[in-house]
Amino acid sequence: MLRIAAAALVAMLVAPALQADQRREQDQALAATRSGQVKPLREIEARVLPRMGGADYLGPEFDPASSTYRLKFMRGASVIWIDVDARTGQIVGRSGN
Repeated sequence: MLRIAAAALVAMLVAPALQADQRREQDQALAATRSGQVKPLREIEARVLPRMGGADYLGPEFDPASSTYRLKFMRGASVIWIDVDARTGQIVGRSGN
């Protein structure tokens, strides 16, 4: 019982920090798009999603340091990550099947 309570407490303390990080990431992506430094996410998704052959799209992450989007997909039990240069829209990496 003590372990469950401790896990719940940790989750309550960590969740707000994760939400703040995600919000900061979204703000940085929006600022970079508005300034013309990167392509809009919807344009990048329109290029990548048709190439994913039925995989379920779970969403993006933006890395402002490298100006890349990492798009996450699931196909069956496999996770697939597609890394895209947000400046050009070109796929620069892939992991998973």
